[in-house]
Amino acid sequence: MATPRPILIVEDDAALRSTLVEQLAMDGDFAADEAESAGEAEAKLANANARYDAILLDIGLPDADGRDFCAKLRREGRQMPIIMLTGADAEADVVRGLDAGANDYIAKPFRLPELLARVRAQLRVFDNSEDAVFTIGPYLFRPSAKLLMEPARNRKIRLTDKEGAILKFLYRAGGKPVPRQILLNEVWGYNSAVTTHTLETHIYRLRQKIEPDPSQTRLLLTEAGGYKLDPVAGNPPT
Repeated sequence: MATPRPILIVEDDAALRSTLVEQLAMDGDFAADEAESAGEAEAKLANANARYDAILLDIGLPDADGRDFCAKLRREGRQMPIIMLTGADAEADVVRGLDAGANDYIAKPFRLPELLARVRAQLRVFDNSEDAVFTIGPYLFRPSAKLLMEPARNRKIRLTDKEGAILKFLYRAGGKPVPRQILLNEVWGYNSAVTTHTLETHIYRLRQKIEPDPSQTRLLLTEAGGYKLDPVAGNPPT
């Protein structure tokens, strides 16, 4: 089973926020964090260790118009899907929300299955877009291009399809170990002809490309019967 994807819920209605957090956790595909204002959301997003794959954003926040906050996030270069939740569903409201940079717009009251379906749809689109860029140690990882860029050394590292898929899945695990068999199933599918030796060979080649010293791994670690990625190891000093 894939690791739940982190979602930030920015909503000032405490009851609705609590319900969304609970329901998203029950679904199993998502792990929800919450903020009741734009200011709190901004503080969470500014945390160096924070990672959110999508944002559910209310329009009527106590300290900001959600559409203005959405536009601000886009100006700051945040590209993750933003889905607006609002009771204002007139055509002009929808247009203004989309013009602010929102990927989707859902009017309250909404049905949870529809909300989850829309979040999944936006994540699928984003994951395969040129906008998807993940930070892994000193690298910027573009899964769609199967490319790692190291700005400090002005170099690019090309990955194979399987290397890119391995790196992407380990990143999605959020630093948690992924058992070998799960990684095999996710990257190669349920193919009985593929063995753990195949995976180990790809891990070895991937380490040769990304580790400063492949004999002393820091980014791609062997742990608990599988592998995990430490996306902050080897970050350039700030």
